Amino acid sequence: MAGHGSQKLFGLFGGPGLTATGRGFAHLGYHPGKVFAVIGGLSEFLGGLGLAVGLFTPLAAAALIGTMINAMATVTGAHGLWEADGGVEYSVAIAVVALAVAAIGPGRLAVDRFFPWGTGGWPEAAFALGLGGVAAAITLSL
Repeated sequence: MAGHGSQKLFGLFGGPGLTATGRGFAHLGYHPGKVFAVIGGLSEFLGGLGLAVGLFTPLAAAALIGTMINAMATVTGAHGLWEADGGVEYSVAIAVVALAVAAIGPGRLAVDRFFPWGTGGWPEAAFALGLGGVAAAITLSL
């Protein structure tokens, strides 16, 4: 996900960059498109990095969950379940993995191991799902 976010923000890995991503977001109904492109790109980039290194894991998971809910609602939801048809399968998988990492914890090599939320659990998973869901609902209502 960090790579996907860097495509949006910086145009890396063959990505369109911020200006083109902003136009795409505006076409999807997010106004102003460039602002929402920054929010989406940062959510993917920082959320992906956070899960990768185990830093602020519940918050990183929330960022990815919220982004994937938005992707399902605006892009892939109309195409059914399967990724081969452009459906929600991949977005659901990313959201579930992010939720699972928040629930089971980021692991013994994670930066978070020194913090109270570093072992994961139901409160961390509920936080990630709740915050991601609320952020997605607010974004979709704007």
